[in-house]
Amino acid sequence: MIVTSARRVTGRVWTSTGYSLIRPLRSRLYSSEALPQDEQPIVKKRPQFRDYFVTHLPSSSLHPDPRGPTSPIHKLPRSASVPHMDDKSPSTAPLQALVDRDTTVVRIPLRNAKHHFGAVTARGTRPTNEDTYQAGVIDIPAFAKRPPTSLTIKRNSSPRESRAADTASGDPQVFYFGIFDGHGGSECSTFLKERLHEYIQDTAATFEVGSSLRTSQQMSGGELAASNGLLPVMQKGNRRRIGDLEKNLVQNWRELVGGYFRRFKPPHFSYYGSDSADTPPTSLVSIEEIMEYAFLRADLDFVKAQAAKRDDDLVLAERPLNDDDILHSPSLTRAPKIGGRSRFKGGSTGSIAMISTPSSTPFWHPAGPSSLLISHVGDTRVLLCSTENGEAIPVTSNHHPSSPIEAGRLRRYATTFVTDSFGEERMSGLANTRSFGDVQSKRTGVSAEPELRRIEMGAAEYSFLVMMSDGISGTLLDQEIVDIVKEARTPEQGARDVVSFATEVTKEGDNATCLVIRLGGWERRQEGGVGSLGTKESREWRRLDATDPRRSRT
Repeated sequence: MIVTSARRVTGRVWTSTGYSLIRPLRSRLYSSEALPQDEQPIVKKRPQFRDYFVTHLPSSSLHPDPRGPTSPIHKLPRSASVPHMDDKSPSTAPLQALVDRDTTVVRIPLRNAKHHFGAVTARGTRPTNEDTYQAGVIDIPAFAKRPPTSLTIKRNSSPRESRAADTASGDPQVFYFGIFDGHGGSECSTFLKERLHEYIQDTAATFEVGSSLRTSQQMSGGELAASNGLLPVMQKGNRRRIGDLEKNLVQNWRELVGGYFRRFKPPHFSYYGSDSADTPPTSLVSIEEIMEYAFLRADLDFVKAQAAKRDDDLVLAERPLNDDDILHSPSLTRAPKIGGRSRFKGGSTGSIAMISTPSSTPFWHPAGPSSLLISHVGDTRVLLCSTENGEAIPVTSNHHPSSPIEAGRLRRYATTFVTDSFGEERMSGLANTRSFGDVQSKRTGVSAEPELRRIEMGAAEYSFLVMMSDGISGTLLDQEIVDIVKEARTPEQGARDVVSFATEVTKEGDNATCLVIRLGGWERRQEGGVGSLGTKESREWRRLDATDPRRSRT
């Protein structure tokens, strides 16, 4: 749409065809990125995040198909609905109509789909619950590997009710699950719950990312090799704009915070060593680059918002913001209001799991492959259960000072570690070396650089996915958590049993949150290895020990 003459009138723009309602892109992506006129983004409808998924169900009296016949099959008399296969029998049209009946698209709230997803949280013995979580369908292009030819062939015998509905863009739905463990308060974890998925959606829209599910005729040789698994799966994007946005984001970190971020180079940013003027406008981008930009952008906005607020202490409020080396340039703290009225000095860890499928077959179907992307910051934990042997497979690592990778990353910047009375190493009083927020520790290297891992899941290769806060992972072993879920009938019951057992045997009483996502091998979760018997005796002993009244004397 070309605007011939425009003026601001109560949120609307007057065009040659009349009033048209527009929604500008979020200022958080363009607050400091000044782009040339020819590179300005096209105003599009804002992506939507939905807490439900859509699927095809057979038409019935409960879910009628508006395209169906006026007299439904289920209302036919019994004599007309029972087929007769001999030549003298009536027509078998009623049976054929029942087999080939249409399906209707139904919205199912994800949090109420107990057979697909379960989430349970408990406060423990803490005064408040600082854990949050999110689950839904995110509006971004598919990032799954292209399906093999056997899946693209349309077969008339395939049950249509086993497929999920596609999005408006034609791609299969991308599912989003997140768990956030706040410390010092729930302001940061609540912000991530409500806004992090918006940052991911806006980043994908701003990068002009295309779908990874394209035909070979639309792809060059290099793109085809990447889609076939020879290289990381890449998608089309506006490389010139991506380079400008990444440069400005890194510059903002250097100017606002300084310290660690003066030599900061995000590993998945690809603008280094090339001039944006010589870069073609359309090139390739990975989903990992999108997630890293979204995480760092969200953390920068949160840090700006907290630094711009005044401290509760009247004496500290009159001191400059960089008096205690919180930030490098306090003048760059103009930011939207995020959190409460006073400055929030705490932060939050977070783990994101996104699942994309190459076809309309949902990721929980036993015959459907899918791509899993994990973005992780802090010590929230993500586990997969192998269908073959029933073992727990950790897909994240704890970002603690005791980690050799984290210690090596931070000691280069003269960061010092101390050991508390419990024998745990800490940095600036924090147990995590990566987190969102924590304004006072940003200059020493506590960043929100996500640890990214992509897993191509075959059909029924894994039984389920478990996401949990450290109130559970710090109390239970990985295999114990997986075995508890194996014994449950539904993912919702599995999440509830894990939280109940953790709160029963814990000595810390921390907030406990658990998310269980069903995968293709759910029905075979007890077949691998010894099922849930491997840790059954140890779990029973721990339960008896926790309920022993003599335990409090030790």
